[in-house]
Amino acid sequence: MPQITIPHDSNIRYLPLIYFLPESMIVKFPLLYNLPRKVRDILYENDMRTLIESDACLSEIMDSVAAMVFPHFGFGGWKEHYTGYCPVWTLTYVLPLWAKLLEQEINWGLNALIQVPSIPFLDEDFINKVMNRVVKRAISEQGWQPILDVVREMPCDEDFEKWNTNVRKDFLRKWYHTRSKRVRTVSLEACMEDDNNGIHEIAADSYDIAEYVASDDFYQRFKAQLSERDMKILELRMEGFTYEEIADKLGYQNHSGVLKRMKSITKMFIQYEAQN
Repeated sequence: MPQITIPHDSNIRYLPLIYFLPESMIVKFPLLYNLPRKVRDILYENDMRTLIESDACLSEIMDSVAAMVFPHFGFGGWKEHYTGYCPVWTLTYVLPLWAKLLEQEINWGLNALIQVPSIPFLDEDFINKVMNRVVKRAISEQGWQPILDVVREMPCDEDFEKWNTNVRKDFLRKWYHTRSKRVRTVSLEACMEDDNNGIHEIAADSYDIAEYVASDDFYQRFKAQLSERDMKILELRMEGFTYEEIADKLGYQNHSGVLKRMKSITKMFIQYEAQN
């Protein structure tokens, strides 16, 4: 079999990364998914060499590997929720580093894989455990931890795609929270708490009014949409009154009526926040 020379800048050096992708991920990248599961078939067939060296294939390699690496940095959501301005997004695309560390971690390199007759899809739990170790090693060896700490502490609007995603909502809540002149400290969990029955579940999980309604202007605009009675219920709950006390004050027969109104107010606020 003739010797193959692999240039330093060849995409072939990323084959171990391709073969390490979980099947559930690689199916989203048609060029990679249709590659032979045998290194030799790519090395010694001109059509396969041309395909792997193409810009289209490189684009799929970069995006798929970055998606595999990103969750192990410990940031919320998916890589696609962030823009190229986000430092973490950029770090996930350092392909030569991931290829090198993966080979060092489990000997998953080109020289080893070329001896394998057919490379199977690996167990996803195994892939996640290995990639977690690889990413932690990269963070330590490359000195990235200070960068990650700053990104977590001081995110900026340019880091996030303009989508209505949970990670963007979390960012906006914290961003407005740090700029608020006055922030109420009673959470929605406290508003929904019942002394006898504990926390009542609602359609949205654990929304925090203190963070969502971080600015007085935003809060007042939301309150203006409520009926006078709903506004009073919300204010009393945020002041610490129980459902029974609110029921007595507002003339309800029992506290269940107040609880139903609080659930309704919560759903209204979630919709209002999403639209604004």
